[in-house]
Amino acid sequence: MEELHSETQKAEPEPSPKIIGLTGGIGSGKTTVAHFIEEFGFPVYYSDDRAKTIVNDNEDLKIKIKELLGEKAYDTNGQYDRKFVAEKVFNNKEQLHELNEIIHPAVKIDFEEWLKKQTQYLVFKETALLFELKLNKQCYKSLLVTAEDNIRAKRVMDRDGKTYREVESVMEKQMPEKDKIKMADCIIYNNTNLEDLKEQTERIIFSIE
Repeated sequence: MEELHSETQKAEPEPSPKIIGLTGGIGSGKTTVAHFIEEFGFPVYYSDDRAKTIVNDNEDLKIKIKELLGEKAYDTNGQYDRKFVAEKVFNNKEQLHELNEIIHPAVKIDFEEWLKKQTQYLVFKETALLFELKLNKQCYKSLLVTAEDNIRAKRVMDRDGKTYREVESVMEKQMPEKDKIKMADCIIYNNTNLEDLKEQTERIIFSIE
């Protein structure tokens, strides 16, 4: 009878974490949900925050962004001028698309490096443009945080001191909530209070298999 040698047996590969795309429009409470998820022990990659860092740290991106939007895209200290850039691309879909084409591949590489270090069976990728950029296709599931438009608007007005019209103009530029709801695998409705929001978050994330 032939003897089996353990050294010739292939080790089972480590299972890859399942990526859950986390998204939500302005004032939805997406960031609050992300913090709850971390409290429950799951890592969250904050795409939007990482993008803010990458545009300052990556010299190649700086050059490309300046070529697209001009030298004023960075201030006198060499820091990305978010206010200038936001105003520049707000009503220019073509420039916004080109800017995303520059930034998002770099964020993708950064996320992949982060993913290699994770050990939990679920990881969450927070991004405002999950459906707009079809990033949900790269995820195991998508999780949408949503709320009624008037509630979202009031939250942003209270938080940022903006007028209703200013908030409305931002919301009009984003994908309609009804379209996101159709595309999402899991939905959290943030229309009441933090306790309810936390309970919904816990129930949904621990039901993902």
